[in-house]
Amino acid sequence: MCGIAGFVQYKHKANQETLGGLSTLKKMGDTIIHRGPDAHGEYIEDQVGLCHRRLSIIDLSESGTQPMISDDQRYILVFNGEIYNFQELRKEAQEAGYVFRTQTDSEVILALFHQEGEQCVKKLNGMFAFAIWDKLKQELFLARDRIGKKPLYYYDNGNEFIFASEIKAILAHPAAKKRVNKEAVYDFFAYQYIPDPKTIFENTHKLKPGHCLSVSAERVKDYPYWDISFSKHSSKSETEISEELLHILDESTRQRMISDVPLGAFLSGGVDSSGIVALMSKNSESPVTTCTIGFDSKKFDETQYAQQVADQYKTNHHELTVKKNVEDNLKHIASFFDEPFADPSIVPTYFVSQLARQKVTVALAGDGGDESFAGYEKYAVDQIENGLRNAIPTLIRKHFLPKLASLLSGQKNILLKKGYTLANTLSLDPGYGFFLTNCFCNDLIWNRLARADFKRDLAGYHPSVITEQYYEKCDSEDHLSKILYTDMKTFLPGDILVKVDRMSMANSLEVRAPILDYRVMEYAAAIPSKMKLNKREKKHILKEAFKPLLSDDILYRKKMGFSVPLAEWLRKDLKPLAESILFAKNSGLSQFFEITALKELWQQHQSRSHSFSSELWSFLMFELWWQQYM
Repeated sequence: MCGIAGFVQYKHKANQETLGGLSTLKKMGDTIIHRGPDAHGEYIEDQVGLCHRRLSIIDLSESGTQPMISDDQRYILVFNGEIYNFQELRKEAQEAGYVFRTQTDSEVILALFHQEGEQCVKKLNGMFAFAIWDKLKQELFLARDRIGKKPLYYYDNGNEFIFASEIKAILAHPAAKKRVNKEAVYDFFAYQYIPDPKTIFENTHKLKPGHCLSVSAERVKDYPYWDISFSKHSSKSETEISEELLHILDESTRQRMISDVPLGAFLSGGVDSSGIVALMSKNSESPVTTCTIGFDSKKFDETQYAQQVADQYKTNHHELTVKKNVEDNLKHIASFFDEPFADPSIVPTYFVSQLARQKVTVALAGDGGDESFAGYEKYAVDQIENGLRNAIPTLIRKHFLPKLASLLSGQKNILLKKGYTLANTLSLDPGYGFFLTNCFCNDLIWNRLARADFKRDLAGYHPSVITEQYYEKCDSEDHLSKILYTDMKTFLPGDILVKVDRMSMANSLEVRAPILDYRVMEYAAAIPSKMKLNKREKKHILKEAFKPLLSDDILYRKKMGFSVPLAEWLRKDLKPLAESILFAKNSGLSQFFEITALKELWQQHQSRSHSFSSELWSFLMFELWWQQYM
């Protein structure tokens, strides 16, 4: 696992120190040293500069040093990630006449690019972000893995093109300007993250998962090379599907256990991570090292279930309980996110990564099971709502229900408030309804807090367009397939994978996710929805696949997720810190929001008359970002 960065400057020489140069290139690399503390390298010529920070995983010798130059000196590569089928691809390239100098997967990418050009990405199975400079064509090619496991950002102002694994490296270049994208601010408070391809800064973008970018003096071209389809439907029996699924998961897990450094696993005690640990144990000659995080509050603590799986498979198990560590570490944790990010599970993810890094350099995780197999409660709720929506005649749904919702709006009675929510939700189109299911700062809160000038600047824009466009883009008419596809394009790469990447890389730990193998995801997409969400039972078919490996106590217990006691943190442990940050003079928040209204929200939360934990946490994380970067 590594970090990459670089720039292309066609209008003047890249190696001029006043316009970038080698010192800037090294500075960019230094900002992401946590991603690769083992080695570094730079390459610079007239038009391009490339740098690399290395965390050694495969081929620990210096032969794996990057930037890596092809034998004919034409191509120069910087690469972040792991290619899990590199041995198979290496053999194919050798049979075609390519002579390898190293044992790395990096050189396999170079060999494939030499033979197949930009089409090489379609053969790669892994998590990756890489850039290749073609000296002959004077073109830069960038690519990001299908699911978005590895990040890749770029800045383009028409004169300079700058790219990096993290925005902080881009900002180290003198040409990069920090101007806040106001639409992205709105997006953040709706989603708690900023969906691709936007970032918090104007002219700075995320390369979408499954996309390539070609940069020349004439143009910057962004295009997809992969998408997931829900149009195919398996006609096999549940038994056949569960057996085939387990076989594919076993293969993807086995591939991700290839490593020249110590390897372990995150173990929460949930279905996904427990299943991966079971498969690792099956494929390992020695006990698997497992790590789990617990909380003082039993409501959020899953360590007993993790211990149960650890005992079953006799793993080398380690636990850490998060107690008073949050206040002391929150600013440090937040500093690894170069734009506002408010998923509160960053806290346990940071600590479990820290714990794991003390034992191993690579950890396998269960990420991806919820999005492919319908594991979140919101899918079950949304499925019921959409069933009701379809049962109501369109005339009633479009005309009567909005009027009923308007009558019930603002009511304090709990039943009337629920009636308002239901009437309002059922009156909406399903794509917008799913947006509300995902929304963390609703329009009532937004209209109450946002400054009038900020709202004027955003006139005509609403973050729901992001959810709705992916809902409509899915190539299936099945509602569950549409919302799974939407989360695979937004929540998964924008939240889950960002959280894991930043928190693991903050501790120089590589995390691999077998369930995010694109073959697993493509197979899952063809499984009928009724096998994923079986009435109210979530992840039904995945549980059937793991049944030979896990007890019913693990498979069928209530899902907890990687949750934290957020409401109480804001009332107790984090209260002094949060107040000092939220209500600081000349805060970033005051440029967009009415601080008096924010104080009212804070007081209502403190008095327990209302719970605004998600909203307040989002404001807190925004201001922490602002203080760090603006």
